[in-house]
Amino acid sequence: MLALKEKKFKIFISTNLIIFIQFFALIPFLIAENKIVIKGSDTLGSKVIPKLAEAYENRYPGTKFEIAAEGSSTGIAAIIDGTAEIGMSSREVKGKEKASAGANGVRLTKTVVALDAVAIIVNQSNPIKQLSLKQVERIFTDDFKDWSSVGGRSGKISAYTRNTSSGTYAFFQKFALEGRDYGASTQKMAGNEQIAIEVANNPNGIGYIGLAYVGASGIRVIAVDGTLPFFPKTNSGNYKLARKLNCYTNGNPSGNTKKFLDFILSETGQKIVAHTGFISLD
Repeated sequence: MLALKEKKFKIFISTNLIIFIQFFALIPFLIAENKIVIKGSDTLGSKVIPKLAEAYENRYPGTKFEIAAEGSSTGIAAIIDGTAEIGMSSREVKGKEKASAGANGVRLTKTVVALDAVAIIVNQSNPIKQLSLKQVERIFTDDFKDWSSVGGRSGKISAYTRNTSSGTYAFFQKFALEGRDYGASTQKMAGNEQIAIEVANNPNGIGYIGLAYVGASGIRVIAVDGTLPFFPKTNSGNYKLARKLNCYTNGNPSGNTKKFLDFILSETGQKIVAHTGFISLD
């Protein structure tokens, strides 16, 4: 009888030990299922997406986010190669990206999450109040190298741009520069905040940033063709450098990814978008 009890006890221990081991073996997979990897645009990823993620985590405890804001190109590439659930982009997908996605069996699907405008900024001591879009083009392509060329005080222009992986870099080149190459003297920066800092520290500086970053000290937003990039004019189409901010997924979003994107588009999410400095969709 004692031997039988010992045998049953050993079986009980062995069975529960197996269950215990299996449970802990599943933990990484359970965590992975509740983690959303987001890569791409600095414009979205440096401010508004982290704030939205924080609010989402507070509402739905257990969900974790991994956010890397290294430029729109990296976000779209991450969707194509399967290393992210969401790719943030401040521009539309390029033809070569569509081709690459198709070759890999990926269907790039866009969700617009906010409206924005590329604001032209100068140092707060600069007397220039506005420029035409043509003058902006000629400054960033090195046609104009001195502020006196656009009616300002004499001084060599220092133009700051985003780096080549940035969606804002590509957007600005297409819509402000008419597709022309950036001038050799322009200085590439990693993000919006870096451009704002450089312009604030340079009386002859000029750059471009998203609306969520225009509150930085030491800079001033100037009008383009007589229009400042602020709501409601940005949304009505009067401002030439208005744009949509996008999140891309592989096909229609599902599971936690869809739940998070639905949260962004909700009334609560769009209030966070507006509070951050972008323009809400409603």
